[in-house]
Amino acid sequence: MLLELEHIDAHRLAAIDSEGGKVTYGEIIELAERIFASVTDRALCFMSVENNVESLTWVMASLISGRLVPLILSAKTDEALYNDLLQTYRPAYIWQAGALTRTNNPIAPLYPELSHMLPTSGSTGSPKLVRHCYDNIEAAGLNISTFFELKESDRPLMVLPLYYTMGLSMVFSHLKVGATILITGRNMTDPVFWKFIKDEHATSFTGVPYSFQILNLMRFFRMDLPELELLTQGGGKMEHNLNVKFAEYCRDNGKRWIATYGQSECTARMAYLPAKWAVEKAGSIGVAVPNGELSLIDADGHPITTPHTEGEMCYRGKNVTLGYARGLDDLQKGDERHGSIHTGDLAYFDEDGCYYIVGRMGRFLKLFGMRVGLDECEQIISSTCQAENACIGTDEKMIVYITDETKMQAVKDALVEKTHIVATAFEVRVTDEIPKNEAGKKLYSKLDNN
Repeated sequence: MLLELEHIDAHRLAAIDSEGGKVTYGEIIELAERIFASVTDRALCFMSVENNVESLTWVMASLISGRLVPLILSAKTDEALYNDLLQTYRPAYIWQAGALTRTNNPIAPLYPELSHMLPTSGSTGSPKLVRHCYDNIEAAGLNISTFFELKESDRPLMVLPLYYTMGLSMVFSHLKVGATILITGRNMTDPVFWKFIKDEHATSFTGVPYSFQILNLMRFFRMDLPELELLTQGGGKMEHNLNVKFAEYCRDNGKRWIATYGQSECTARMAYLPAKWAVEKAGSIGVAVPNGELSLIDADGHPITTPHTEGEMCYRGKNVTLGYARGLDDLQKGDERHGSIHTGDLAYFDEDGCYYIVGRMGRFLKLFGMRVGLDECEQIISSTCQAENACIGTDEKMIVYITDETKMQAVKDALVEKTHIVATAFEVRVTDEIPKNEAGKKLYSKLDNN
């Protein structure tokens, strides 16, 4: 069985949510058996999830059953984007709010090892998906539980969304060891959130840089949370001073601070910075996860073996996904990556073999931990605001250039509505014209990124 869950005590709690929901390992397996019995053929299923026990149970039971192959989406996905996905992929089943419904679409053939899909840009609803296989789930469960040293008594607090690769990897790695996941969709400023942490004795917290900005503003360092032993960060580069502040706090209070690096294309985690280096090497992504391998290549594709030499970072491991899908027929494709991937990130490594990211070759940002495609945001602005535009930026902020000053607020409002990311993540600027070459291609390098 997936993640060897049959070896976990069936009566043990697998998850608890902040609204009072609970599920045991045995109940997840029982639902998987019911799905297997009622869904006779492997079929694509759209699953609109929230951070609660019900969604977690159905996602895991579907994966275990091997019959429902879910595309895991946010329950708050924009209606127009959701309908576009429906037309593109024509799922045989839809799961929403606890109800599984058979659609009128025929059951389409799927690659036998295809386990689930995640959007490449969960916030903008791109029809481009990442195709995962069952071996990816097993690898993520093993690799992550190993370097975090997870154990059955752990009670991790899960605030990251289920449809987000790092959130889903939390589920795989903790269920692998028989832990009890504390899942919540509550805002971190909600008193119920903090009551949930204390009442359920949370032992770890995983967040993106924005999560720790909020904790810092809420005077987290003065709180009395003796059972909270592990703090982990992913989802993009964290501001250096804040990174050091949390690392020093953990060092001085008998806790562990572990920063991680990953992509949906590699089932979340590819590297981690061991806690012993958390302060000394703050800002580094560290070393490859267990059973994985990091390397660098130069512009000609030759291996880089000298420290402090920049190149494109590559990764090899069983957690590397199958490839992308852009339409229904792509779900029949097999493994196109064969366990290795060029990450698109520019990096170097030091004398200890710890890697440092210095830039990104691709056209996407990680805003508040969510990956957002710049090209997709340009399309959103063009279609909703009919505004000529160009999007650039860093993981700190997206900068949008437009040529019509009257549409500044409309552009920002459209991005907030479609991405569900706070307005402070976007800065709209007006320019006389968007620079382009003779072929009409936008010249992003001529736009101010500061």
